[in-house]
Amino acid sequence: MRLLVFLFWLCAWLPTFTAHAAGSTDRRIAVTIDDLPWARLEGITPPDLQARHERLIAALKQAGVPGIGFVNENKLEIDGKVDPRRVAMLRDWLDAGYELGNHTYAHVDLHVVGIPAYEKDILDGERQLRPLLAERGMAPRWFRHPYLRAGRTAADRAGVVEFLARHGYRIAPVTVDNGEWVWAFAYANVMNAQADTPEREALLLRLRLGYVPYMLNKLDYYEAQSQQLLGYALPQIWLMHANELNADSFVELIAAARRRGYRFISVDEAMRDPAYARPDGYNGRYGPSWLHRWAMAEKKPKEFYAGESVVPKWVLDLADVDSE
Repeated sequence: MRLLVFLFWLCAWLPTFTAHAAGSTDRRIAVTIDDLPWARLEGITPPDLQARHERLIAALKQAGVPGIGFVNENKLEIDGKVDPRRVAMLRDWLDAGYELGNHTYAHVDLHVVGIPAYEKDILDGERQLRPLLAERGMAPRWFRHPYLRAGRTAADRAGVVEFLARHGYRIAPVTVDNGEWVWAFAYANVMNAQADTPEREALLLRLRLGYVPYMLNKLDYYEAQSQQLLGYALPQIWLMHANELNADSFVELIAAARRRGYRFISVDEAMRDPAYARPDGYNGRYGPSWLHRWAMAEKKPKEFYAGESVVPKWVLDLADVDSE
């Protein structure tokens, strides 16, 4: 166990993917956390959910960075009825200094349900959110596409943007995409399925040990992508989720990014960069980083996208998924 702890410390400090001297580049990044109040609710008892939520909120406060959480309102419900305890969890996010945005009611896929049903789910996703924010003189103003799927044609994307604008929203894109959700599935599976033993704790530590360097690799990769595409380090927007892994790793992840020279900013500040007005050139079924969408609009060759780190097979196996 002592060796694992040492390795966790060492990997968090070692340079990964490409070595950068802190301070040599203006590195700014905004934290965004999806799927509030909790990403995976199945199989978690109310006391366990509350305890895990409290660990995550404590980590957010300790890390002390600005950010925004995106809410799926169906996760506020139990058997179709809003649970006040889960609404209180959203208040905890606000008390921790985080803004709240709309992530649709049921985390629906635009490319599956179509625009009319998607627009309805957006409005259903603010039934609790809008009055909750109004209590503090605020209104929802940021929207995050589930699965980052924004429309398969330029006309569909523009239609959704227009609909959102009519209701006071802007889209919060993602530039630092990643497979964090896979690591989190693995972490939760180990936590939920195994008894509290030294072997279980060692496996959880191994996941945390691998997770932080993996996420730093992603930062390096997307910084390099922005340098190649734009000629400078873009103020990035980082994707994460409300889950057990971040409850236990967020403080170290933020500290490691700071050691790499990152300053943490709001989504508002990041979006002031003119790159975010670039055209989206992606018409496929999935949801890639906006940096890749802009590169596709410029018809960058396949080689441009090479070098991105992937989730290891052993983590995929623990997560019980086939791919990121």
